[in-house]
This record gives sequence, C-alpha cells and structure tokens, in this order.
Amino acid sequence: MNNHLDTVQIMHLDFINTTKENFLNNVLHTHLHNEEKCFIVTGNPEIAMRAREDKQYRAAVDTADYVIPDGAGILIAAKYMKQPMQERVAGYDVMRDLLAYANDRKLSCYFLGATEEVNRKAVIEVEREYLDLHVAGRHHGFFDLDDTSVVEEVRASGADIVLVALGLPRQELWIARHFDAFDKGVFMGVGGSIDVLAGEVKRAPDFWIRLNLEWLYRLLKQPFRYKRIVKVAEFMLRVFLKKS
Repeated sequence: MNNHLDTVQIMHLDFINTTKENFLNNVLHTHLHNEEKCFIVTGNPEIAMRAREDKQYRAAVDTADYVIPDGAGILIAAKYMKQPMQERVAGYDVMRDLLAYANDRKLSCYFLGATEEVNRKAVIEVEREYLDLHVAGRHHGFFDLDDTSVVEEVRASGADIVLVALGLPRQELWIARHFDAFDKGVFMGVGGSIDVLAGEVKRAPDFWIRLNLEWLYRLLKQPFRYKRIVKVAEFMLRVFLKKS
C-alpha cells in the first residue's frame, strides 16, 4: 500500500484521500515516467463488501498500491465517519486521463478483458481518438486466470499501461496473482469501462455524475444490476451501524 498519500480506512480498506488531479500528476505520471509498476483498485461499496466476504479477494486487494474512492457510497461513508474525502476519484475518468497522457507522450497500452467483439471495438475507438497512443496488444477476457500464455503475451508487449476488464473479482485476482511477473506498467482494473470505450454502454450524463447519482442512472438503464444495489445498501447499513 502507498505510504505517501493520506488515506481513509473504510471496512478495513485504505482509500486514498486526494484529488484526481493530484493522483494523476504527482503519482501515476511519476510511475509512468520512471517506468515503475503499480496496481490500482477502483474501490466502491461492492468491492469493499466482496473483500469483507472473500478472503482470497481481500488478499488480492491488499496487495494494491492504491485503492481509489470510486463510488458515491464511499464518500458518504467517509463523511459519516467524520473523515470526509476530498473528492470522488472515478475509475473511468482516471482511465481516460491515463489514455490522454499516454497519447501525448506516445506511450503504450494493453487492453485485457471483455468479449472479443467488445474488446475489438474498444481498441478501434481508442485508436481513432488517441492517434499517438500505441496499442501494445489486446486479448478478450475469457481465459483461465492461471493461463501463463496470456501473462507472457501482456509482459512481452512492454505496455506502459495495462487496463484489465475482467470484472469483479477476476480482474483484481489476475493482477495480484501475476504482478510479480512484470517489471513495469500501471495496472488498473476497469470493469465495464471498456464497454463504454467500445460504445456498447453509455456513461451517465454529467448532471447525474455531478450529483453522485451515476449508480442510479446505471440501475435505471440496467435493472439487472439490482443485486449490486443490494450490496451497496448492506455496505451503508454496516457503516452506519459501525459493523466491519
């Protein structure tokens, strides 16, 4: 875990307490400039609950260098605990800013996860939008987590940024399990963000995002996500009742 950023501990996870701008400019850009590797978890209530209930997953998340507060529930919990966060650091925004930074400096990115079709579409869109970014490689997400051929393919690509869209809990498990095989790279679990890159899913309008209601927009658009909302409700209840 990082030792140079303030953190707020929620449900035994240490969430960084800083602005997105500071995290990017003074942390991630430094890692990229120095070719240092790091592991980012986009933390939200669902991830906090999964870490509480699943020891293997908890061990994986504990190896992360940074757990960012991606989710309105995390900010509400921190405020209730009288340790308010400076701001929400949305994983999608961090991913986009990393791509823009890589484009400006002609760095490379590997796209791992989603279906073959979604992965392909995402890469096409990235190449269209970020003309100077080098796509080091891509691979769909339907493989065994211990498949060493995938690990070797990503490692051999020499990617500066590795976006892992295997969903919860596979993406964090994959990164934690194989992190030592890499000498460099900013590794980040991005979940469904690759679907947004591909144009398969639309992100919430800015109005909803500013009000921290992106979760509600997603639920209205994708009612099958209700189980995730149940986990968020349980998370908030545990925070309010001060139960770990």
